[in-house]
Amino acid sequence: MANHKSAEKRNRQSEVRRVRNRYVSRTTRNSVRKFYELTSKEEAQAKFPEVTSMVDKLAKKNLIHKNKAGNIKSKLAAHMNKLS
Repeated sequence: MANHKSAEKRNRQSEVRRVRNRYVSRTTRNSVRKFYELTSKEEAQAKFPEVTSMVDKLAKKNLIHKNKAGNIKSKLAAHMNKLS
């Protein structure tokens, strides 16, 4: 239990950030999964900037490493280029 006013505030802030981070991470993972399920190249090209933007935002917030973000985007692009 927090003993100081500042520690209580820190706990409140941490909880809000934890919930927000979980939400953003989960929605991004779902978007990546849905991208892999696409079969049309036109749909994939339309969706690609949106999904890569979400991944970049996770990297910017240090929720994932910047190299992992690059790997994810590379795999997304390869999947998109493989579609016909």
